[in-house]
Amino acid sequence: MSRDPSPTSATPQDDFARAHLPPRALWPELCFDLPELQYPARLNCVAALLDAAVASGGGERIAIHADGQRWSYAQLLRQVDRIAHVLRSDLRLIPGNRVLLRGANTSMMAACLLAVLKAGCIAVPTMPLLRARELSTILAKAEVNAVLCAQGLRAELDGLAGLPAMLCFGADDAQLERHMAAHAGPFAAHDTAADDVCLISFTSGTTGVPKGTMHMHRDVLAICDCFPRSMLQVSADDIFIGTPPLAFTFGLGGLLLFPLRFGAATVLLEKLTPETLLRAIGTYAATICFTAPTFYRQMAPLAGQHDLRSLRLSVSAGEALPLATRDAWQAASGLAMTDGIGATEMLHIFISATGDGIRRGAIGKAIPGYQACIVDDDGVAQPPGVTGRLAVKGPTGCRYLADMRQREYVQHGWNLTGDTFEMDADGYFYYRARSDDMIVSAGYNIAGPEVEEALLRHPAVAECGVVGRADAERGQIVEAHVVLKGGYQAGDALAAELQDFVRQQIAPYKYPRAIRFLPALPRTETGKLQRFKLRTDIP
Repeated sequence: MSRDPSPTSATPQDDFARAHLPPRALWPELCFDLPELQYPARLNCVAALLDAAVASGGGERIAIHADGQRWSYAQLLRQVDRIAHVLRSDLRLIPGNRVLLRGANTSMMAACLLAVLKAGCIAVPTMPLLRARELSTILAKAEVNAVLCAQGLRAELDGLAGLPAMLCFGADDAQLERHMAAHAGPFAAHDTAADDVCLISFTSGTTGVPKGTMHMHRDVLAICDCFPRSMLQVSADDIFIGTPPLAFTFGLGGLLLFPLRFGAATVLLEKLTPETLLRAIGTYAATICFTAPTFYRQMAPLAGQHDLRSLRLSVSAGEALPLATRDAWQAASGLAMTDGIGATEMLHIFISATGDGIRRGAIGKAIPGYQACIVDDDGVAQPPGVTGRLAVKGPTGCRYLADMRQREYVQHGWNLTGDTFEMDADGYFYYRARSDDMIVSAGYNIAGPEVEEALLRHPAVAECGVVGRADAERGQIVEAHVVLKGGYQAGDALAAELQDFVRQQIAPYKYPRAIRFLPALPRTETGKLQRFKLRTDIP
């Protein structure tokens, strides 16, 4: 295959992604009903997000705050263009080639992501904590052509058989920065189609088997023109901050794409703790925070020690938000949580509520641009008040990379997220469980998160995860895995106390008949509880 680095319409294309999309008959129905979702047929999302901002006079605005560093929009654009030149001229990549990205939340990681897309290549972001075996699987499945890796994270890649060309960044005399120094001119964004694949995101593996999800240039803009526009009312004066990795679509949207779309700024910091995130909110006068429920729960008792006056919105997603966590954070910060549910397959959040639209116990309604309903096992829409499978459609949707599980996720044109929900007469959606987390015990359907919510109200419980355990008499029993707060002693007496506490909180048949005390719960790098490990006794 010839490799012409010039970004012209005559440049050879690598058609791997288009060839590995599911058959059209297995795609979900896509909806572009809103005026802001009417995109041109030719579209490069980075040209729309970054180049357009500088061209319209926003070049001197701050785009990224980082440790000891501030990049304006113009500075970010120069860095992105230099990296794009390296990809096309030095590495001799062609549009459609896949580039694996490995790095924490830093300015250079953000610039690398944007440069890959601007060059017409396909970004394959990976979580910093992934190990060699997991990375090897992703490299093979996406048939990666090149790697951009933070210098401090290269150890898991070094020595992998068949590793393509790799440039490291983020250290003194790092390879990528050396190459960038030779390129000073602007880079013309490659002339991509709106439906060209630009991103392959791998699911975080809560079921143990990650899948590659394929997203297009128009998808990147669509998530910016739905959730943040309607739910967050973002302005150029906003400053985003949070913990989700840029390799996780929750973080990619919330900490990079959304700020760029509105000319706002983002704060990118590595290895945040609840304490350092709270401190950073005050230091940078952040206005919108993105993190998972676990972090909000841990931040609540510390919030009073920090200046949070700048914060106007706190966004939670990634896993179910317990009412106890919502209440604790609101009491500590004065902010009503903007909860949301999204999926890697859908790229970002599609059900949410904010401000006066929040209804206690509900995640929210389908946001503008998306539709949602409850369906039964045959795909038939159900009336309000019936518990069933959540089905969603909108401008984004599931397209797995060469994976027959596409048939499971997309049915009758709808995306089936694998969640059990209930919808009320006003269109509010109430989370009940992951579909595979519903416990059937002695004929009763018991939602694990409901039991977790009850346990979390006990003063001894720091975290918990509830699963079904096979039982000869009852089919399944409710089993709780509990992490205790400091000062509490695990044992039969406390287990009995917790069981009685749950009986007082919810219907007695739902109480955990078995309780196991653990030092920590197994979680993905994005903070999601890996219940499959609790079921299989994997530590």
